[in-house]
Amino acid sequence: MQKIIKIALIAIGVLSAILWYLLPSSDMPAAEAASSGALNTMFIITYLLLGIAVVVSLVFTLKNLFANPQGLKKTLFVVGGFLLVVGISYVLASGTDVDPEFAAMTDEGTVKNIGMGLNVFFILTIIAILSLVVPAVKNMFSK
Repeated sequence: MQKIIKIALIAIGVLSAILWYLLPSSDMPAAEAASSGALNTMFIITYLLLGIAVVVSLVFTLKNLFANPQGLKKTLFVVGGFLLVVGISYVLASGTDVDPEFAAMTDEGTVKNIGMGLNVFFILTIIAILSLVVPAVKNMFSK
């Protein structure tokens, strides 16, 4: 099986090198370059490899997850916590905090989703920093 995978990867590498050589030059107009067959084939290869990586990662993750009931319970708590953070972030996002100059380009729902994403990022960053700082401070004062 490993030999087959190695041969397939070598073939994909050689095909990608040939396609790289066939890419349009930099002085070609962007619209014409975007319709290049070599470029489209490289995107197809990229999506194919990304899809394979995602599927294999999910399969092995789920296999290991269901093999350990304690790990499954812990994972469900983490996913529940993440969904709670997303819910709180969505409630905190107003959807109206966009400059009037750009308001015509988008709608309120899109702005609310962007605000939610930013809030999720900020909350998870604060949680990560606290998870590093609090144990260090506890350890410093316990000695």
